[in-house]
Amino acid sequence: MNPILRNIVAVIAGVIFGSAVNMGIIMISGSIIPPPDGADVTTMEGLKAAMHLFQPKHFIMPFLAHALGTFAGAFLAGKIAVNHKMKFALGIGVFFLIGGIASVFMLPSPTWFTVLDLAGAYIPMAFIAGRLVVKKN
Repeated sequence: MNPILRNIVAVIAGVIFGSAVNMGIIMISGSIIPPPDGADVTTMEGLKAAMHLFQPKHFIMPFLAHALGTFAGAFLAGKIAVNHKMKFALGIGVFFLIGGIASVFMLPSPTWFTVLDLAGAYIPMAFIAGRLVVKKN
């Protein structure tokens, strides 16, 4: 396969796979850690209205979704990429970081979670995935 085409496929596959992992974790999170009583978590408006009811335990699964989704997407992109594997992995991390920043503006969360999420779930996880891919080659 043409190296440029393969690198394009790496980015697309990384974004799609990482998003699928993220959404899968979010979808099952309510059955692992139930939302607070009276919280409507099915809509953005419901989440905004109920955010004051959330305890720290309710932020574990969103953090894991962001971190593991980024890791999975970055790892896959790094594996598929022909060269510059770390750069492709970090590129996926930047893509998801931009999504995380957008999410902060759309759905305000406690400051501690925003800082933890933006600082720990995206670039560090993409870096770890990139390091794993580079070491295996």
